[in-house]
Amino acid sequence: MTETHTVVNQPPPLLGRNLFDANRPLVEAATRTGADWIADDARELGEVLAGPDAARWAEEAHRYPPVLRTHDRYGNRVDEVDFHPSWHRFMGLAVEHGAHAMPWAETRPGAHAARAVTLSLLAQIEPGHCCPISMTYAAVPALRAEPALAAEWEPRITSRTYDFGLRPAADKAGVLVGMAMTEKQGGSDVRANTTAATPTADGMYTLRGHKWFCSAPMNDAFLVLAQAPGGLTCFLLPRVLPDGTRNAIRLQRLKDKLGNRSNASAEIELHDALAHRVGDEGRGVAVIIEMVNHTRLDCVIATAAGMRQSVAEATWHAAHRSAFGSRLVDQPLMTQVLADLCVESEAATAVMMRLAGAYDAPGDAAFRRLATAVAKYWVCKRGPGHAAEALECLGGNGYIEEAPLARRYREQPLLSIWEGSGNVICLDVLRALSTSPQSAEAFLAEIEPAAAEDARLAAHLDGVKRTLMSGVDQTGARRLTEDLGLALQASLLVRHAPAEVADAFCATRLGPDRGLAYGAVPVKAAKDIVSRHLPA
Repeated sequence: MTETHTVVNQPPPLLGRNLFDANRPLVEAATRTGADWIADDARELGEVLAGPDAARWAEEAHRYPPVLRTHDRYGNRVDEVDFHPSWHRFMGLAVEHGAHAMPWAETRPGAHAARAVTLSLLAQIEPGHCCPISMTYAAVPALRAEPALAAEWEPRITSRTYDFGLRPAADKAGVLVGMAMTEKQGGSDVRANTTAATPTADGMYTLRGHKWFCSAPMNDAFLVLAQAPGGLTCFLLPRVLPDGTRNAIRLQRLKDKLGNRSNASAEIELHDALAHRVGDEGRGVAVIIEMVNHTRLDCVIATAAGMRQSVAEATWHAAHRSAFGSRLVDQPLMTQVLADLCVESEAATAVMMRLAGAYDAPGDAAFRRLATAVAKYWVCKRGPGHAAEALECLGGNGYIEEAPLARRYREQPLLSIWEGSGNVICLDVLRALSTSPQSAEAFLAEIEPAAAEDARLAAHLDGVKRTLMSGVDQTGARRLTEDLGLALQASLLVRHAPAEVADAFCATRLGPDRGLAYGAVPVKAAKDIVSRHLPA
């Protein structure tokens, strides 16, 4: 009998190619941001994440999502969430490699940029676990508004031991921190929160109310906002009290999300739960915005990581799949699409690393103020469309759940929504321009040197300056933020990327000839660009 089931013309699994070494733009960016000292550790992590075990863990973590247990078999309230063991494997890797707190434990230059490298590697393979990792990282600068509280909690947070389970924080080898700000009636308008905070005789507060989104409800503590007598205030809400009793935090249900399914997001009610005040009463937004800005940085990192995964999968498939007599990667139309996707990925990586580096440099505070909002809007907005186009490069193979790009396609929209969706971020850009004019000066100064080297960027920057001088209201906020994002990306590529990458970006994204879809504008040296990004 003739054999009929012979598998041909299918790409081999994309395994065994070190995630760090294979990502040349990331390796180069680590060097120029002073984070090249992380290379050995990143290479070790990249080797684990490139293996078949990590691929299986990622699939399992999403295929078997967390499960809420509100009560035990006897009817006692427990409010616990059970995770698949594969989730814990990623959490253990992230904590072991310092993705949750590296800059607060490392005083050496480039620590935020080094952490960006580490987080981006993890987020390429399983992005869901990066949520509790990100919030733990971002909680530290907010906690420092209350020095005594920070002194108690920081050593627990910066520990590189992943110690899962609900026990008093003092009894654990390491802790993780979450956040719960939004309420169902307010959403992004956190000043509409109705959760009440009542002072107690011993200096703590009892919180009564609800939270519509509580990220990572099995974390050991949460930063929350509540209305104290002096106004909206930030609090640290422990999951378990020092005597071992569970704090009065009731998990109502887990969100059934479009993506990010490995991670638990809960609706909670607070029944006079005990909490510590962080900062002065009435200063809640000012305190917690420190956490928000750091998580916005992580949205940029995770989006760039997703783009890298998409490019790796798309170029790998095209390099090993043939149609109509030749490999897909050698067919001009596909080469153009792939090159455009690669350029987008490299631009996002450049911004991710420049922004993370700005968190290392006190002198970059003004630049960081505007650049964080601009990058959060523009890079994250580009994520979903990029994932869709990369998935299409695989055709039907990309649309099935066994392929990681199906998960990626559902994940990328979250990063544009989390910590401020598009309009909220654009309003923050306008706020930065009006209240911190020095941030615009620092931002433009960042771009000027590259504009002197490329006429297309110079013309684009002149247009941005004219817009800023004429003033922008809400109706023009999106276009302005987009133009600022493009200017920053172009400037970084002109200064640091190979000439063919910078030329492709400026040709396709600046000026009147830019196209609406990936591959719509012919890119010179497209094969060279694809070769740079193809996992070797």
